[in-house]
Amino acid sequence: MTGTRAWLAAAALAGVIGFGHVPRVFAADAFYQGKRLSVLVNFAAGGPTDIEGRLFARHVGKHLAGNPAIVVQNMDGAGGGTGTAWLGEIAPKDGTVVGYLTGPAWRHVTVKEKARVDFLSYHVIAYQPGTTVYYARASVEPGLKTAADILKARNLVIGGLTADSSKDLLERLSMDLLGVKYGYVTGYTSNSSARLAFQRGEINMFAESPPGYLSVVAPGFVAKGEAVPLFYDPLWNGVRFAEPAQAKGLDMKPFHEFMRDATGREPSGKPWDIYKHVLAVNGAMQRLVVFPPGTPAPAIEAMRAAIRKLATDGDFAADAEKAMGFVPDYEAGDGVQAEFEQALSVPEEDRNFIADYIARGQKR
Repeated sequence: MTGTRAWLAAAALAGVIGFGHVPRVFAADAFYQGKRLSVLVNFAAGGPTDIEGRLFARHVGKHLAGNPAIVVQNMDGAGGGTGTAWLGEIAPKDGTVVGYLTGPAWRHVTVKEKARVDFLSYHVIAYQPGTTVYYARASVEPGLKTAADILKARNLVIGGLTADSSKDLLERLSMDLLGVKYGYVTGYTSNSSARLAFQRGEINMFAESPPGYLSVVAPGFVAKGEAVPLFYDPLWNGVRFAEPAQAKGLDMKPFHEFMRDATGREPSGKPWDIYKHVLAVNGAMQRLVVFPPGTPAPAIEAMRAAIRKLATDGDFAADAEKAMGFVPDYEAGDGVQAEFEQALSVPEEDRNFIADYIARGQKR
């Protein structure tokens, strides 16, 4: 992030004092004059992706010269796959539809052969690292009072979106690493529908990103003693762990520390390797801002420049803190496409393990 911001400062200075040319982002400034921009969110209204997507839509427009009208369109289903596919196949390729997506990077790793449009052909404009928060009903037998009580859980039922989604994989992997037996119900179309199932007792463990957890789960379930927070996913860059900005305000530990303290064991083995693979892809790039294949370069340049300006937008920061408790920090440098493609490179041996693990989940 620091390098990107330094580049931005230098570019801004060059634009002010003039170095004999006009930065190319200015050449794209007029692209949105008189146009309407749709922000496609690939999950249902009210969920974490929607909360962030609407915040993004509310503020990014003022940094797009031409002040385009901006609308948010929700298209949920298939763990985010329905909206992602629509963006690539059907959405206009003229820069008037941009996706604010969760999950498609990991779906490319696991089920890319099923996609009608190769996700690597989409134009990645920006990404934001993130985390996932895990929680369970306090009524899980024999009764949960602390996070460590999950180790004694009986009749635990995990809820998910699709067997091949990063959410489902991480939920299952974390319980397998802890040695906790569980049932598994997947196919909920959104976090909102899974929360309803959680409330009804159809499932008793779920996970979601901080915007939904902090705005709905913490005040609606945890504060009332109906749910117990367990742990969250750390960031993993292939070498070391880091604390995500979204962990601010979360009164819990990252998974690897939780497991060490609760069991006296360090996580290890192939499931742990896969867990870290998921973090490296989906955690580092939890939210993606993308255009469909074939979008013209001026739209890409204009959007990337606008997202960079959010880094110094005080109103955006204030609204984000109020709505979510943290400020999204987008990486929108010129190299994001290359970084994205590199992150999606997973060894064939691990792909095979993942495919088998998903298949076993579908049979549960």
